[in-house]
Amino acid sequence: MNNKNTFNPFRRLHFYAAWFITPLLLTLTLSGIGYLFFNEVENNIYQNEFFGQSDIKSKQSIDEAIKEISDKYPSHQIGKISMMEEPYNHRVTISNDEGDSRYIFLDSNNQIVANQNAKYTYANFMRNFHSSLFTESTFIRYLVELTACWTIFLIVSGIYMTFKKRLLAIKTEQRTNKLKFQKIHAILGLVIALPLVVIVLTGIPWSVFMGSHISKFGQEHPELGRTELRYNPPQSDVNEIPWATRSLDQPTSNHTGHADHHSNATVSINNPNQQSLEFIINKAQNENIVRPFSIVYPSNEQGVFTVSKGSNTGVTGLDVSPYQETTAYFDQYSGKLIARINFDDYGIIGKWFTWGIPLHEGHLFGMANKILNLIVCIAFLAAIVMGFVSWMKKIKPRNMNWPKRTNKTWSIGVIITLLILGILMPLFGLSILIIFIIESIIYYSTKNKNVSAAG
Repeated sequence: MNNKNTFNPFRRLHFYAAWFITPLLLTLTLSGIGYLFFNEVENNIYQNEFFGQSDIKSKQSIDEAIKEISDKYPSHQIGKISMMEEPYNHRVTISNDEGDSRYIFLDSNNQIVANQNAKYTYANFMRNFHSSLFTESTFIRYLVELTACWTIFLIVSGIYMTFKKRLLAIKTEQRTNKLKFQKIHAILGLVIALPLVVIVLTGIPWSVFMGSHISKFGQEHPELGRTELRYNPPQSDVNEIPWATRSLDQPTSNHTGHADHHSNATVSINNPNQQSLEFIINKAQNENIVRPFSIVYPSNEQGVFTVSKGSNTGVTGLDVSPYQETTAYFDQYSGKLIARINFDDYGIIGKWFTWGIPLHEGHLFGMANKILNLIVCIAFLAAIVMGFVSWMKKIKPRNMNWPKRTNKTWSIGVIITLLILGILMPLFGLSILIIFIIESIIYYSTKNKNVSAAG
């Protein structure tokens, strides 16, 4: 890098960005830690829902159970059925037009055990907290994404300043109290730099701007992706169909011989021409789709039964290895398998989503993944605290030690670095453009004043 005014803008941007995004960083990190162990937490607090048995000991079919749920909740529609592996109870998701969603749990006899308001389950609560601070606001989600972008910049600029100031070369006896905390801040930043970048990048599928555009690109280039719809970026609580296949056009059922059906009619679970859920479950198992998996009813008369296994469902007991992901489509009338998409069929974007989301959530490789993410989060929190303490140690009476601005043009090195990051992260690029315009105005106005004063 050309060192002509490189350190000063990096230092100021690093300092002020840290102050600006720290509140959200703390929120995202703490909520992320809370979400890491949602499986373990829910297994303990929802023991009756997950593992309990109904007082009714007689066995009924899964179709009879669906009919019972439909009768009990007439204002709700059946969304999906999650067929769980023992010892978990099966889960039926229902919702109404007002946005109320509930989980209905069925025991081994397919009898109703309990129900939950989906919005207030621990996993969904923490996910909503992490993604939008409970607001479900698009604006807040933009801020979350912008925070993630600036976190990447903090890492890049922090590494540069660490070596530029030769913090690691400072001997113990030479360390002042303020440099001690600054050095700890720098070391922690270096240690967690790579895993933190990975965690941030694997959170991109949820982002409102970059996530949607990457998904759109993957959809427009199926050899690379088959990802989420353009305006609905991936979120682990939206659907249990794997992210990489959710936006595919579903094949339609062949309803030759069903001329008595009208194309504008809504498919009902009581459609006499439709195969039973039990039949579809058996067909899926015959295709070596073993539990846990989810089933989504046909959305219309030409729709199909969709059976899927996902690595990023966000549902306790339902996640599988990325290599086991599959989405199969069954004709609703004949029950015949029409099409099936496996992990090997995904493009690079689809595979990135499939691996990245469970890695971000902490369950890609079991408890070790959770512990690794937890260590990174704790180290990140410690780095934030050490950075704040090192600044506090520099404060003197009547001097807050704000980074002073050098009235020089930014170096080529700074501009190229910010340009690259801005292209890779458009929201970051937009924010940097605004900062650059403000900096230019200050620079030229100050320069002109100095010229006038000299004249």
